[in-house]
Amino acid sequence: MDMATPSSHALARLRGVRHQYGRTLALDGLDLALPAGQVLALLGPNGAGKTTAIGLLLGLQRPQAGQAELFGLPPQDLAARRRVGVMLQTAAVPDTLKVRELIDLTRSYYPRPRSVADCMALAGLDGLMDRRYGQLSGGQQRRVQFALAVCGRPELLFLDEPTTGLDIDARQTLWKAIRELSAQGCAVLLTTHYLEEAEALADRVVVVNHGRVVAEGTVAQVRAHVAQRRIRCSTILPAALVQGWPGVQLAQHDGERLDIVVDIAEPIVRRLLAEDPALTDLEVQRAGLADAFLALTRDATAPDLHKEAA
Repeated sequence: MDMATPSSHALARLRGVRHQYGRTLALDGLDLALPAGQVLALLGPNGAGKTTAIGLLLGLQRPQAGQAELFGLPPQDLAARRRVGVMLQTAAVPDTLKVRELIDLTRSYYPRPRSVADCMALAGLDGLMDRRYGQLSGGQQRRVQFALAVCGRPELLFLDEPTTGLDIDARQTLWKAIRELSAQGCAVLLTTHYLEEAEALADRVVVVNHGRVVAEGTVAQVRAHVAQRRIRCSTILPAALVQGWPGVQLAQHDGERLDIVVDIAEPIVRRLLAEDPALTDLEVQRAGLADAFLALTRDATAPDLHKEAA
């Protein structure tokens, strides 16, 4: 795959960044680039280096080796930081202010802020504007934080686990807003533990493990690193029996259906139909992003697959 991004088009970039805390190596020569209008999902297990990478791009710390840039400038540069919106996992927001007051205050920091109505619509804040922030649920607070992050019309938006604590409807509202912002040219760097979120939103996925990129590309390209297929069906055959067949990696019941993980699906499907002619609801699926993610990050010695795919 060729995911190279010309330097002139990258709004945010890490070049060969190495960073450690004591003896713990957080980033090990990490390269990352994000152009305008792209949603990039930065994925990896806890401790993989995602938070450190975001902190360096936001100018919260400086790389010990390598280079971090925002809009071609050092991330600490005020001119660069004014063009960025940020929604981190923790936020110091005054509990006593009303939502409307928080939005008005944050809008005052920017020369061309979004209208209050636009902020409300993007974040789904209808009915919350006159509530005090400290009286909101955790999910409602996350929606307010999103509104504050986008009210300055950022060209680059950092979203660190943005939908944690949100119900399905609120998550869909934020997904719709992220797609709208991206279509308008805003670049989005997204970290998430919801792999279906990355699958739904990301133009590009970068998987990091132990401070290094182990795979990158579109969702389909990252998923292609895993050859597995998943067979689902309703059958009288017991999982323990199917588990013993050659070519079956895993067989287990998921509710009333049998879920089977295989490398090659066709011979297993033929055997299933031969041994249970009454089998129904047969589905054969490719490996999902979750399967690829687990395979790529399972082992500390995972290969550098983005080089293989280049």
